[in-house]
Amino acid sequence: MDTLLLARLQFATTTSIHFLFVVVTLGLVTLLVGMQTAWVLTGNPKWERLTRYWGQLYVINYVLGIATGIVMEFQFGLNWSGLSRYVGNVFGAPLAIETLVAFFLESTFLGMWIFGWHRLRKGVHLALLWGVAITAYASAFWIMVANSWLQNPVGYEVRDGIAHLTDFGALLTNPSLGMAFGHVVSAALLVGGMVMAAVSAWHLIRRTTDFALFRTSLRIGVVTSALAITMVQGFGFAQFGPVGGVQPTKFGGQSPEAQALIAEWTARFGPGDYTPPVLASVGLGFMILTGFTLGCVWLLLPLLFRDWIIRLRFPLWLVLLALPLPFVAVILGWISREVGRQPWVAYGLLPTEQAVSPVGAPVMLTSLIGFSLLLGTLAVTNWVLLARHAARGAADPPLGRPPAPPGEPAHPEPALV
Repeated sequence: MDTLLLARLQFATTTSIHFLFVVVTLGLVTLLVGMQTAWVLTGNPKWERLTRYWGQLYVINYVLGIATGIVMEFQFGLNWSGLSRYVGNVFGAPLAIETLVAFFLESTFLGMWIFGWHRLRKGVHLALLWGVAITAYASAFWIMVANSWLQNPVGYEVRDGIAHLTDFGALLTNPSLGMAFGHVVSAALLVGGMVMAAVSAWHLIRRTTDFALFRTSLRIGVVTSALAITMVQGFGFAQFGPVGGVQPTKFGGQSPEAQALIAEWTARFGPGDYTPPVLASVGLGFMILTGFTLGCVWLLLPLLFRDWIIRLRFPLWLVLLALPLPFVAVILGWISREVGRQPWVAYGLLPTEQAVSPVGAPVMLTSLIGFSLLLGTLAVTNWVLLARHAARGAADPPLGRPPAPPGEPAHPEPALV
């Protein structure tokens, strides 16, 4: 097989898996902030239990998501040395900021939040969670800054065959950044809302003893999903103008602007196919279709009145069965954005074939199999742990469990009968 194809398959596989962790993390932490803030302001123990329950699921996803991110980062040096060498001075700047400022701070705040239960004052403990959420959004922002530069290289000049950053502000005002960042954040909120609604629906279908608790989280999840899908659609359609302006070939190469750009590239880089694969358009079409399907969540809002959504029961099954849809949509969106950039790693600047590392196909195939198995194992482990802890209910989640009185075991064993 071709080395370039194997490298692209590996990057597509690993980034897709990692992206699923990211959207769950970003969506859930936003809802956690709201629930813990409600607990601090009202003192209602219901909000504490909800924070502990959903926080437990958030922590599981976050920890395993870190592992997938670390594994994925190795690919830049292993498989894409041409990218690191040619545009690393520019592309690496926002990635470094994301790692040093956002990621490390986020992990520090989260660790203090996890171990700060019953050790810190409520206000301080809440501030830590706000810090986790803010740095999570900052992390997503800087990742999108880096990705947007690959979509539309700006603020650089090429010296001695290497791109150098000349205008940092241009990275932040990149036309391909603003609406795309809003689209990703909205998609994460949609995922978080649907996860919360689906898990709550499952417990309500089983007629859990924590009816009031999961009734509340069901309402939060449904309302969040309805608002988020509207934002997703708004930011998504708002991207067509800016993206079409900086990437004329993304939606096909038939426009006069696209034809002129292709002629320029042919003269500069030689003859070739400079239109993106049909997979980009297919991904875009099915993403839009999935988005409109998820828009039906608005029909569930009237059923929240007098708990008709629970009394009728079939809406709970619809929510549960719809859980995979937002995950499918975010992957389709990623395919549309990334495959639509081909055949470029940095649009109009660095062809993909010049960015791949000079290694043989057997080595790249081994790398593909190894990385895919590792990240696949992490993903399966994550979903098994999430399902197991979600099924236990919110009676006494491990996260934030009060310390046992002196002389008593922290986790007393059930009495033998």
